[in-house]
Amino acid sequence: MNYLLTKLLILPGILLGISIHEFSHGYAAVLMGDDTPIKQGRMTLNPIKHIDPLGFLCLLLFGFGWAKPVMINRRNFKDPRRDDALVALAGPAANLLVAFLFVGLMKLTDMFVPYTLTTQILWEILRSTVSINLVLMAFNLIPIPPLDGHHILGSIGGARVWNFYYKYYDQLRFAMLLLIIFRGIGFVIGPVINFMYSFLISIFF
Repeated sequence: MNYLLTKLLILPGILLGISIHEFSHGYAAVLMGDDTPIKQGRMTLNPIKHIDPLGFLCLLLFGFGWAKPVMINRRNFKDPRRDDALVALAGPAANLLVAFLFVGLMKLTDMFVPYTLTTQILWEILRSTVSINLVLMAFNLIPIPPLDGHHILGSIGGARVWNFYYKYYDQLRFAMLLLIIFRGIGFVIGPVINFMYSFLISIFF
């Protein structure tokens, strides 16, 4: 029962996190001159439009996962190398902003809402939303396909890095899935998440 309750409490944070993340990618792409996200109906905060079934399941069960990537056409960008990196960064940056805002809501709840069982549940939802968004931020910055980090690294490294990704795309994606299942990802991004969580808490508390 406690397991099911825990999953229910983190569900709002997951749905919000993936929606904001993918919407931000789409919004950034449109700003850079690519209207592909508009044509695909991805300029929305509706989580149904952004959920990748496997990525969502991994998020729910293992704490690490991904959404359905927003498709972009780099040829529409004025500076494809720079703009692709900026579009990739938009998702993790949006998750960091959400985490910051929800720590602020935690502080407001602590200051003005009387302590009850309902308040305790609300607090846990807010805290889980902070954690999930920090997970999405850190996880998506890993430079392994199909995560945002591989777009960022590819844009920085140029043709040599992109050729490596094209050649080993399937192997790298499979390796990432194994790392998620066997919780190896946590050793990589866990310290980053813990540091960012403590840092945000220190701002408000």
